Amino acid sequence: MNNRLTPENSPENLAIYIHWPFCLSKCPYCDFNSHVRETIDEAAWADALIQELDHYRTLSGNRMITSVFFGGGTPSLMAARTTGKLLNRIAQNWTWAPDIEITLEANPTSVEAGKFMDFSTAGVNRLSLGIQALNDIDLKALGREHDVKEARKAIDLSQKYFKRTSFDLIYARMGQSLDDWVRELTEALTMAVGHLSLYQLTIEQGTAFHTAHRKGRIILPGEDLSADMYDLTQQICQAHGLPSYEISNHASKNQESRHNLAYWTYADYIGIGPGAHGRLTVEGHLYGFSQYRSPEKWLTNVSKQSHGTDQKDRLNAQMKAEEMIMMGLRLTRGIDLKYFKKRVGHDIENFINPEYLQRLFELDYMEMAEGHLRATPLGMPLLNGLLAQILVR
Repeated sequence: MNNRLTPENSPENLAIYIHWPFCLSKCPYCDFNSHVRETIDEAAWADALIQELDHYRTLSGNRMITSVFFGGGTPSLMAARTTGKLLNRIAQNWTWAPDIEITLEANPTSVEAGKFMDFSTAGVNRLSLGIQALNDIDLKALGREHDVKEARKAIDLSQKYFKRTSFDLIYARMGQSLDDWVRELTEALTMAVGHLSLYQLTIEQGTAFHTAHRKGRIILPGEDLSADMYDLTQQICQAHGLPSYEISNHASKNQESRHNLAYWTYADYIGIGPGAHGRLTVEGHLYGFSQYRSPEKWLTNVSKQSHGTDQKDRLNAQMKAEEMIMMGLRLTRGIDLKYFKKRVGHDIENFINPEYLQRLFELDYMEMAEGHLRATPLGMPLLNGLLAQILVR
């Protein structure tokens, strides 16, 4: 990773997230803020997103933009000219880092893949593909719009048109065996260049899968099998030169997602569009921002007041500490303790249960090393449970 631009060394840096909330269909496992609409006035949406960018420029001042991330929803459904228009406005409003990372999430349908060259021309230099599975039966079960043939073609095209690429897979799926996953992961690694995101399937409340799971229509691998899948994922990716740098993300050297590292290291970032969140320092104080989730409500508010901010909260030390601990421990390298004190204003020990932490050290679930507090390989898969106990409230 390029240390010159890490948030710890450059507190004036800023990342920008732009949310495109629309999809062709709603995947049954997805709890993201995504919506299906028959028609979209894309010109109106572009103008509204620009208005909100301008609003946040007045709050942030002229800072160095290290990354821009178009997420969703399905931002590859946008016209490339819309992407270019938004990037041009960002370049007008702020200073671009010389090696800025500009990521766009895309689905591998043939229609969207056909626009890859145009997105590259518009300024996108990193593509993140939602592949999710490498067999057609599971793709259909996951509600995906593409098949494996389209997925492989999209991966090839992405590597042709973009300097950096990544794709996502979901494992611990319905009926998946350990051997099934090993074969699929091994195949994925023959196609991956630099970065992979590998997520265990989780059943989120409010999704179609949640209803089906509650009624017994979906049966996932048990905890032991899922744990074995996780362990083998770490071993196989490490052996192929893509070690984990975050609990679900793997990368070769210098290929980590700089934008996501901004979240995990608790740097400042702006969230634009429906349901987007941000953390921004204004006049020396850190604020949490969230936008209206409903696309229509967000759009209406932008037309009235030039932004769709639903909540703006000044974060106190306790709030900052909890967020920084919960995000930072996801990283393999853990939390930089000096940067934690600089960001929060107090040492990390003020916010952690000392007896419980000592117990985690003894169990080899956590360690202090090289100025960082981090989860060990044994503790990382247990992180959600550990976090529930480690914080002092």
